Order: sequence, then C-alpha cells, then structure tokens
Amino acid sequence: MRIDQLLNKICVIKTRSIANQACRKGLIEINNQVAKASSTVKDGDTISVKLNGYKTVIKITQIPQGNVSKKNALDYYELLTREALILDV
Repeated sequence: MRIDQLLNKICVIKTRSIANQACRKGLIEINNQVAKASSTVKDGDTISVKLNGYKTVIKITQIPQGNVSKKNALDYYELLTREALILDV
C-alpha cells in the first residue's frame, strides 16, 4: 500500500493530501529513508513522521485491507516513540 494512503487509513495523518505534501517536503521516512508518496509499505516497516512539532516513529504490524475506524487504527501499528522537535531559532 502507498505510504500516503496508509498514514491516512490508520489515522496517523488526517488527510491523504497532507500526507502527500509531507512526503514532498521530506518529513516522512520509511526504514530511515526519505519516502515519496508512492512508496510501498510492508508489514514490519518502521515509519518516521515529522509533523505538528513532533517526531513520531511507528512500526507497521499489519496492512489494512479496507477502511479502518479510529478505534481500530491501533491494531495496525505499534507506537515506538513520540518526541517533541526542538527548533533552532
């Protein structure tokens, strides 16, 4: 599944277009490599997302086959870390 679709389906990012823009800006990584919006994600991949002042790292445990409700979204990934980004001014 494409990274922009997956992040939207499992409720990590609110919309697919936001996920697409984040990929274009280099804010999303798959297994420590900058991801394009069309990059394919597999079970076991580690995804890093830098948005809204936080760096969130998740591990995909399962790829959803259809739509996912918000309450079931955590069944598809494991939260590894979430830390505030320090911005140098």
